[in-house]
Amino acid sequence: MIVRQLKDIRKSDAHVESKGWHSDRLLLKDDDMGFSFHVTTMFAGEELHMHYQNHLEAVLVLKGSGTIEDLGTGLTHELKAGVMYALNNNDKHIVRPVEDILCACVFNPPVTGREVHDESGAYPADTGTDAGDAREPALVE
Repeated sequence: MIVRQLKDIRKSDAHVESKGWHSDRLLLKDDDMGFSFHVTTMFAGEELHMHYQNHLEAVLVLKGSGTIEDLGTGLTHELKAGVMYALNNNDKHIVRPVEDILCACVFNPPVTGREVHDESGAYPADTGTDAGDAREPALVE
């Protein structure tokens, strides 16, 4: 059994910060659960361009509001508490928080916590080798 407290994660190297967001990674690949689990805050006023080409992600909005734009379809969806979105087709998207958005996220395959986004904005596929200690989101610059 794995039991962790969010307050402890926030004081550890599993708390990751970057421009426009921070994330607390409660479960990672080394936990052998088959997925990773994160509590993430995306900050109001940001425009977060993301594209996870090697991972599927499901997100449940717990607090806050904003929109998510699916760049493949051009559709924009409202985000607010209780809304879940799943990037089941490795969807290229933009999240625009109007208020800080607190959410719970699941990644499959699980992230290691050492990912660095590549030139396309994706986390690389896990090859089983150490990717280093840098941690950044899959943001498209």
